[in-house]
Amino acid sequence: MDLGLKGKKAVVSGSTAGIGFAIAAALAEEGAHVILNGRTEARVTAALEKIRQENKSADIEGIAADLGTASGVELFAKKIPRADILINNLGIFEVKPFAEIPDADWLRFFEVNILSGVRLSRHYLPGMLKNNWGRIIFISSESGQQIPKEMIHYGMTKTAQIAIARGLAESVAGTGVTVNSVLPGPTASEGVSTFLESMAKQQGVTAADVEKEFFKTARPTSLLKRFETSEEIAAVVAFVASAQSAAINGAAVRAEGGVVRSIF
Repeated sequence: MDLGLKGKKAVVSGSTAGIGFAIAAALAEEGAHVILNGRTEARVTAALEKIRQENKSADIEGIAADLGTASGVELFAKKIPRADILINNLGIFEVKPFAEIPDADWLRFFEVNILSGVRLSRHYLPGMLKNNWGRIIFISSESGQQIPKEMIHYGMTKTAQIAIARGLAESVAGTGVTVNSVLPGPTASEGVSTFLESMAKQQGVTAADVEKEFFKTARPTSLLKRFETSEEIAAVVAFVASAQSAAINGAAVRAEGGVVRSIF
């Protein structure tokens, strides 16, 4: 299937590793002009080189900017004034008991996970409306529907992303712009892999043992019974970003391996 992405300009926030990197690579493979983003020049350069090793004809560039800050978004927007596709992927997470989460952490998670997408969407949406075509996608999580007790502040931000995406979709009804959220399940991204290795070392077991125990106790409803790959999520996102996905709008697209038991 031709996704109709050739020549489309796509911005992917937080795309030097994990799901964001896989999304950037998938969009580049479809012929889009992709702008990668990370906080440091070294990370951005390494990500660009990695994609080019796999895809010699990739039309890509990278901008180093901390999009978790207003000044970082302003810097990025000046360098990339317009985009056809915006993937709001930037996000942070941590495991911490509710009673130990200070105000500073709540505010940090809100600014990075939520306001980064709000600010970028506010910048790029007018241009999309002017062209009567655009795709905005928030990379949320199944944690936005099933708030994890071990990281409530993270779950809160993922629920907010779903709400923002739906509200924005309502605001552009009848246009060629769609706004959606995609909800991955537990994914073997860079951060998760590091976490698994750390837990395995602490417990004196293998990472595979930690993964098995995780799905037995923390995500027993999973139908996949393993961590998803970043590439599996990227394939879903690429379709939602495509010209073929016009009928998908205002949706929370679940790609979470069956963790969420509700059918609605």
